[in-house]
Order: sequence, then C-alpha cells, then structure tokens
Amino acid sequence: MMTLIAVSVLASFLITAAIGPFLIQYLRKMNFGQKILSYVPEHAGKQNTPTMGGFMFIISITAVTLVVNLALNGAGVQSFTVLALSLCYGVIGFIDDRTKIRKAENEGLTSWQKFALQLALALVFLTVLRMGGYLMPSLYIPFAGVSLDIPWLIYIVIAAFIMVGCNNAVNLTDGLDGLAAGVTLPVAVYFIVIGAISGNLPVVVFASALAGGLAGFLIFNFNPAKVFMGDTGSLFLGGAVAGLAFACDQPLILALVGLIYVIETLSDIIQVGYYKMTKKPVLDENGNPVRDAKGNIRMEGKRVFRKAPLHHHFQLCGWSEKKIVLIFAAITALMCVLSYFGVAPRYQ
Repeated sequence: MMTLIAVSVLASFLITAAIGPFLIQYLRKMNFGQKILSYVPEHAGKQNTPTMGGFMFIISITAVTLVVNLALNGAGVQSFTVLALSLCYGVIGFIDDRTKIRKAENEGLTSWQKFALQLALALVFLTVLRMGGYLMPSLYIPFAGVSLDIPWLIYIVIAAFIMVGCNNAVNLTDGLDGLAAGVTLPVAVYFIVIGAISGNLPVVVFASALAGGLAGFLIFNFNPAKVFMGDTGSLFLGGAVAGLAFACDQPLILALVGLIYVIETLSDIIQVGYYKMTKKPVLDENGNPVRDAKGNIRMEGKRVFRKAPLHHHFQLCGWSEKKIVLIFAAITALMCVLSYFGVAPRYQ
C-alpha cells in the first residue's frame, strides 16, 4: 500500500512539475490571461497572469489514475468514476474560462448555467455509483458512529446539494495565490489515509495522484503566482473532493475537512444577505436621493466583513497572501486530523 501511494504521489508531482513551464509559456503565447475584477483593486498587479493552469494537474492526475489502475488490472471503478466526474466539472470550468477570455472580462457563464450543469453531473455521478452498488441511502455521522438510513429520493436531493455546494465552495476559495491548492492538499492526504485504512485502493490511487498534482502545481501557483488554475482547475478540484467523499461514503465529513470551503462560502452569503437587508437610498447633504448617470437612485447597504469571501477580509486587515494561505491550510490539516478520529472507529 505504501509503495502504491508513493508511486502515485511522486509520478503525479513529477509530471505536473515537468509540464508546468511549457504550459505557462503556451498560455502566455495564447494570451490566456486572467482579468481582475474592478472591485478587487489590491489584485490589479495580477492582471493578465496566465490562467487555466489547472490543466497541469488535471493531466497528471488523469494519467496516473489511468495507468496505475490499469496496472492493477482495472480494479479502480470508483477511481474512474471520480475522475470522470472531476473532468466533467473541469470542462464546465474550461467553458467558463474561455468565455471570460473571449469577452475580455471576469464574467463567464451565468450562475444559473453553472448550477444547471453542476446539478446534472451530480445526478449522473450518483446514479452511476448507485447502479454499481457503491452507494447506499444512508448518511454516516462522524463521531457518533452511526448511519442514518433515509429514503432514496431524499438522499439523492441531499447528496446533489452537497456535491454542487462543495464544487462552488472550492471555486469560491480560489481567490489568492496558492489558496485553493494549499487547502485542498491536506484534504487529499486525508482521503489517502481513509482509503488505506478501509482497503479502498481506487480511492487511494486517485487521492494520491491528486495530492502529488497539487504539490507540483504549488511550485508555480504559490505567491507570487506564475499561473492561476482558473475555473478549469477549481471546478475540477471541487468535483474531486466531493467525489472522494461519496466514494468513501462520507459526504458529511466534508463539513469538517472542508471547513475553510464552508467558511468562505458562508462569509459570502452573509455579506450579500446583510447588504441587501440593510440597503437604502444614498442621500446628499440636503437629504435628497443621489442618482447615478442613468438616473437611478443609488442604494447602499451595510457590510459584515470588509470584503467577501473571507480571505479578502483578512487581506484588507493587513494579512499577506502567504500568511492567509498557510493559516487556512494549517486549519484544514488540523480539521483533517480531527476528522480521522471521527471516522476511524468505523474501520476497526
């Protein structure tokens, strides 16, 4: 088992590290640069940094997963299923990235287009696992050591919500150099351990390839980043994390190992919700409503954070990007250790 893990991690790392410089050069040649949102002026210096760099770990993870599983006589049905899910989510991200580049702005697919595609893929993935006998309508509750049996329809609704939510949460976390990759790396290690103690070789192979690929990507993505993963990479990672959780029959554990994803998402929801709740007309010194260039009354609301998602708040509080990434990754690693003790008794 240790040899399998070492080979998968090292191979994925070396492939990513090897193709990284060539991919970055190609992305620059094609002018695939990231457009920075106007409301994030602190990142203005990153304008036109090559994006879609997620391809470097997507290629390595795909190659290692396929080769290693074939070497194991094709024993990795779950590996192939999780890989297929991740690749399909990556395709959604690629379409989004290409749309942004074509429009020369940071707005690609609409939120509804993304949601519809993500939901469809989640339902297909869950159906495949169910038909293969790898999915049961029960939710294992960490630390309690019990499984809650629920009707299939309710389970599918909950599972699809978890998958789509996880995918978007990872995407939202990709806002600083090395943040999404740095936070997801310990999550990948967690699933390597869970796959090993449960004897789930397909999970071990895919999670090991994921860990190695992310480690190699951080060579180019850690601050100051030479390349961004783009939605191509972040949606692939979201699919990978969600897929591994269901392949291990541990969807609820995502709330713990993915605590940073959850906090990032909640901070954005709270910020937007509170702003809308407190929104009111802007008045001039005479108490009259202020209008914009189109004649519409300007509206302003209050904010809980300086800026959302949460990593932007800490950045405006004076934290460096490196500090935020290291602390968020350390919190994730701690939560992964805690999560291990919450589920380990299941495999004893």
